[in-house]
Amino acid sequence: MSKGFLVLFTFIIGIISAQQNPYYQQSAKYKMDIDVDAENFTYQGKQTLTYTNNSPDELNVVYFHLYWNAFKPGSLMDQRVASQGKNGDSRLQKDGISRLASIPKEEEGAQNIHWIKQNGKDLTFEIQETVMKVNLNTPLKANSSTTFTMEWDAVIPMQIRRAGRNNREGIAMTVTQWYPKIAEYDYDGWATFDYIGREFHAPFADFDVNIKIDKDYVIGAGGTLQNPLDVKGYDSNAKIKADQNNKVTWKWTAKNILDFAWAADKDYTVENFTVLDGPKVYFVYQKSEKTKLWEESKPYVSKFFQLMNAAFGRYVYPTYSFIQGGDGGMEYGMCTMILGEATSLQGLLGLMVHEGGHSWNQQILAYNEAVRPWMDEGFTSYFESMVMHQLFPPAEATANPFVGTIDSYRNFVKRGIEEPAVWFGDHHDNGSAYSFASYVKGELFLVQLGYIMGEENLSLTLKEFYRTWKLKHPTDRDLMHIAQRTSGMDLKWFQNYWINTTKTIDYAVKDVSYGENSTTITLENKGSVPMPVDFSILTKDKKVINYQIPLNMTHVWKKKDIYGDFKTLAYWPWTQKEYSFTIPYTKAEIALLGIDFSQRLADVNPEDNFVEVK
Repeated sequence: MSKGFLVLFTFIIGIISAQQNPYYQQSAKYKMDIDVDAENFTYQGKQTLTYTNNSPDELNVVYFHLYWNAFKPGSLMDQRVASQGKNGDSRLQKDGISRLASIPKEEEGAQNIHWIKQNGKDLTFEIQETVMKVNLNTPLKANSSTTFTMEWDAVIPMQIRRAGRNNREGIAMTVTQWYPKIAEYDYDGWATFDYIGREFHAPFADFDVNIKIDKDYVIGAGGTLQNPLDVKGYDSNAKIKADQNNKVTWKWTAKNILDFAWAADKDYTVENFTVLDGPKVYFVYQKSEKTKLWEESKPYVSKFFQLMNAAFGRYVYPTYSFIQGGDGGMEYGMCTMILGEATSLQGLLGLMVHEGGHSWNQQILAYNEAVRPWMDEGFTSYFESMVMHQLFPPAEATANPFVGTIDSYRNFVKRGIEEPAVWFGDHHDNGSAYSFASYVKGELFLVQLGYIMGEENLSLTLKEFYRTWKLKHPTDRDLMHIAQRTSGMDLKWFQNYWINTTKTIDYAVKDVSYGENSTTITLENKGSVPMPVDFSILTKDKKVINYQIPLNMTHVWKKKDIYGDFKTLAYWPWTQKEYSFTIPYTKAEIALLGIDFSQRLADVNPEDNFVEVK
C-alpha cells in the first residue's frame, strides 16, 4: 500500500468512525414502592424500571448494582480493606483490621432479589458480589426501550461507609445506593465496577418513589416532596393520617438525576430558605447545641450557590438538601449526607461547600468517577478552595486561593508514596495516595492549566465545558478539547505528565550575573515535568516587572493573565535543561527576582526559585 493511499484511507476511516460513533447516553425511569420496617431496619421493595437504549448496540444482558451486599464479612470490600491494613481508608478499619469483618449477622447489608421480569416475562440472573448480571429474553435493540419489574427485600447495614443504621451522631437510617440500580452503558461498555468503597456511576434517570414508614419518622431526600401535608416536618398545617400499621407514605419525585438518596430519623428538624436565582435549600438535621452552627451557615450557603452559578454555570435543579447522616460527607442527586456536629463555622461550611460542589462536578457533569476520580474530587476541590477563599478571606490578603493546596502537595511528594491520578479509584494501594491523586492533583490540574493558559482562558474553558456537557457524561478528553480550542495551545503533554505519571515540576534560579546596564539570569529545569515559566523582578521602588518564558510544546503563548502584564521572551525547548536571558535592569535597581510570584506553579522545591538582591 502506498504511503499516500494509506494516509487517505486512514483519513476516510476516521471520518466514518466519527459519523458512526456520535455521543449518546442511556436513560432510565424508576417507579418504586418501599415499605420500611423501621424497628428491624429492613424494607420490602417493588420497582418498575423503564430503560431506554440510546446506543447503536443491541444489548443481550443488563447489569445492576447491589451495593449493600458489600457490607458483610468476606465481601470484596472486606478483603480489600484487610489487604491494605493501615494504608487503607481509616473509616473502614480500626487498628489496621477491617471493620466489616466483625459486622454482626443481623446487621449485614443485603439486597435479596426475589424476581425480575422484562415486559412481564421472567428473567434469569446471577449475583456476582455487588453486581447482578441479568440475561434478557428479548434483546434490547438500538434506540428502543424495555420495562423491567422486580421485587426485593433489603437489610440496612451497620453504619460503616455512607449508608447504614444508627450512625455515630444517632441518625436512625442513612439510605443511599440502596435499590437495584442499573449500571451505566456507554462507548466503553458496561460500568460494572464492584463496590469496594469509593464512588459511583449511573445513567441519568427520573424517579417516582413512595416510601411507607412509621408516622413518627421524618425523611430528608434529594427530590421534591409531593405530599408535605400528609407527613411530619415539612408543613405546619400537616394532618397526618396513619394506616392500620401506624405508617404514612412519603411521595417523592426527581427528574434527570443520577440517583435517589434519603435518610430518616424521628428527631429531624426541617428548615428551608430560597437562594436568590438559585434553588430552595432544605436543612434536615437534629437541632441541638452540637448543630447550632447550621443556622449561622445559611447566608454562606446562599452565597455559595450564587458564586458557583457565576463562576461555572447555574445549578439546574429546583431544590437541594443538606441532610445530617452518613459517615462524613457524600454527594447524591439534589442532596448530600453530612455529619452535622461541628466545632467551627468554617469547618461546617467547608464540608457543605465541598459536598454541594459535587452537584456541578459528579451530578450535573456526570463523570465516571470510578475511572476518573481526579475529575470529580479534584475539580470540586478547586471550586471549594475558590469559594471558601471568598467566604472566609485570609488575614493576609492574597489573590491566590490555592497556596495551601500546593503546600500540601509538596509535603506529600516528599513522603515518596505518590501514585498516578490515572489509576482507577478503588485500585490505589494506599488510601493517602488515592486522596492526593484524586483531590489534590485533580485540583492542581486546573491550577496549573490556569498558570499555563492564563486565568481568563481557564474561566472561559470551564464555563464552556459546563454549557456544552451539563447533564451528560463528559471525560477529560472533552475538557481538553475545549481548553485547547479556547487557548489555541497544545496541552496534551501537560495532561499526560500530570495525570498519567508522578513526575514533578522543579525549576531553579541557577545563576544571576549583574552587568553595568543589565542583568543576565540563568534558570535550570531540575525536574521531570517541563512548564512555561513566569519570571518577575521587584524593583527597589516597589514595581513588579513580569516576563513570560513560553514552553515550545504549547506552540501558542499565553497572551495575558490576571496576575499582571508581562513581556514574552523566546521559548524554552522542553529538551533543554538551562535557559538564559538578559533584562535591562541593574543590581542597584532590583530588590528581588524569581520564578512565579503568583505562587501557582506546583514546584516541589520553591526554595531555589528566588534571589533577594542586597
